Amino acid sequence: MAGDDYAALLGRIRDGLSDEARQEAARLELPPVDVMWEGQKTFLRNFAEFPKVLRREPEKILQYLAKEFAVPAERIGEKAMFIGKRDPDDFTRLFKIYLQDYVLCPTCESPDTRVTKENRIAFLVCEACGAKSTLKGKYA
Repeated sequence: MAGDDYAALLGRIRDGLSDEARQEAARLELPPVDVMWEGQKTFLRNFAEFPKVLRREPEKILQYLAKEFAVPAERIGEKAMFIGKRDPDDFTRLFKIYLQDYVLCPTCESPDTRVTKENRIAFLVCEACGAKSTLKGKYA
C-alpha cells in the first residue's frame, strides 16, 4: 500500500515538473527564418539572431547547418550564405533539431544550459537542475 502512495506521489511530482519544463521551453522562442534567394545561393538574413537566442557560438551553428545541408556555407556579417536553394522550412526544422540535441536539458528540458569540455568530451550542463550529460556531435 505504501509503495502505491509513493508511486502516486512520484507521478504527481513528475507531472508538475513536466508542466514547468514545457513553460521553460515555450519561453525560448526561435525567431522566424528570413530567407532570400540570389541565383543558386540561399541567404539566411537573420542568422545572427539564432546564436543569441540559443546561447551558442555562431561558428558551431553555421557548421551544423552546413553539415546537415551538405553544402558550403559562410557567414557574411549578420547573414549566412548557403550554396543551393534551401526552403525556409528546412532551416526551421534544423533549428528545432539543434535546439533539442544541443540546447535543451535532457533531464528537465530547460533551455538554460551551457557547454563545458573535459578531456575533449563535451558536456551539456543545466543551470536550472544541475544535470550534466554528454553531447553527441561537435556542434554545441
